[in-house]
Amino acid sequence: MSMPTRTISAARVAALVGPFDRAPAYAGLAEALSLLVGDGRIPYDTRLPSERELTEALAVSRTTVTRAYAVLRETGYAEARQGAGTFARVPGGRQQVRDRALLPRPDAIDAIDLGCAAASAPPGVAAAYADAAAELPAYLGGHGYFPVGLPALQEAIAASYEKRGLRTDPDQVMVTPGALTAASIVATAFTGPRDRVLVESPVYPNATQAIRNSGARLVGSPVDPEGWDLGAVGTALREVAPTLAYLIPDFQNPTGHLMSDEQRAQYARHLRRSGTVAVVDEAHQALALDGQEMPLPFASHSSSTITIGSASKSTWGGLRLGWIRAPRERMEALTRARLGLDLGAPVMEQLVLTRLLADPAPLLTAHRARLREQRDALLGALAEQLPGWRWLRPSGGLAVWCQLPSASATALVAEADRAGVFIAPGPAFAAEGGLDRFVRIPWTRPADDLTEAVRRLAAAWEVVAVRGAADASRPRRVMVA
Repeated sequence: MSMPTRTISAARVAALVGPFDRAPAYAGLAEALSLLVGDGRIPYDTRLPSERELTEALAVSRTTVTRAYAVLRETGYAEARQGAGTFARVPGGRQQVRDRALLPRPDAIDAIDLGCAAASAPPGVAAAYADAAAELPAYLGGHGYFPVGLPALQEAIAASYEKRGLRTDPDQVMVTPGALTAASIVATAFTGPRDRVLVESPVYPNATQAIRNSGARLVGSPVDPEGWDLGAVGTALREVAPTLAYLIPDFQNPTGHLMSDEQRAQYARHLRRSGTVAVVDEAHQALALDGQEMPLPFASHSSSTITIGSASKSTWGGLRLGWIRAPRERMEALTRARLGLDLGAPVMEQLVLTRLLADPAPLLTAHRARLREQRDALLGALAEQLPGWRWLRPSGGLAVWCQLPSASATALVAEADRAGVFIAPGPAFAAEGGLDRFVRIPWTRPADDLTEAVRRLAAAWEVVAVRGAADASRPRRVMVA
């Protein structure tokens, strides 16, 4: 299914480019444009402004733009099509940047993947990699293993908690290759086959699988479409007496709920009574999209809390870095467990994240603005084209949790797959089965893609509503939530 041609105005390109190196100007412009394409701010296959339009918008010579476009074509960041214009590309072509495990069908070139709630890199990531590469040689003379993380990055992460009102020393921080590894380390350190872990349902399925691998038994605690029932949580903690409780209080995945300070304090009281340690996933914490003041970290209410953080959602999934913040007395057990899994996270990526955390505001401001625009486009399209679906407008995070008029999510996903849009059904997020009346839809693609995706979903829903939920076959796909 072909997508309409995406274009970008000269004024928009000029705003994105901003000041650039003019020695010589064409090389500086070409570098700036290639970074924009690489960061995803100029999406793949977007038609670029004509040379004349960009010349006027940038107030440069026509030769500067002509030579810059030539460099883009030579380096694989643009393609000229006779009579159609110049289009953004990536070196090696689109197939080089698509994962066959996530998009296994060879004919999925025009598919809109909304199964993975992760956005493309925001502005500044490519530049941080370039700066970190210059710093890397200083580390090449050593063994390169940092089991708890580069000291500079531990300090930067600790400082980020201090800014949020939670006193943290660098030695309370362990850097990991992503939040999933962090969850595995925590589960390995503190649970075994006889232990129970309370998990929310619906819940982030990759994390619960990581916890399940330790042999612990998972016990589901429902999260309603309207939010947490903390009375039910207290009852479950009292009856089950789990060793750990895994929860996502900040823009819960997949519901998007945000737990208030009062709710956190109440939850913490329940945990103290049952002797349960909270494992708090803060992967979406930095993604407040409505300018609201965020609640205090959960660990401010429960000092025994083990907190998991991640750069994947607030920065870029390809950075593959996460971390654990824990009480000092638990760090030795975490370190022993970690050494049975790996010996540290890549140095290069740690240098990148250290630089980004030194001044996170520019990256986060741009990232949130883009996500806010995409969220509003998605929710507007859903309200217009699927008025029978129910959902609450999330104030942050990456996705909306939609309740269907009937238990047809699995059938809808199969029909949508055939229509070229991939979403995740509710049962994928169920800790103990069910939830076939729900689907999760991320707003992690450009607004035009999201509008088109909803159009395809509406057509698929119409088919399912008429035919019923009999045919639920669909290609099996790796779940990256």
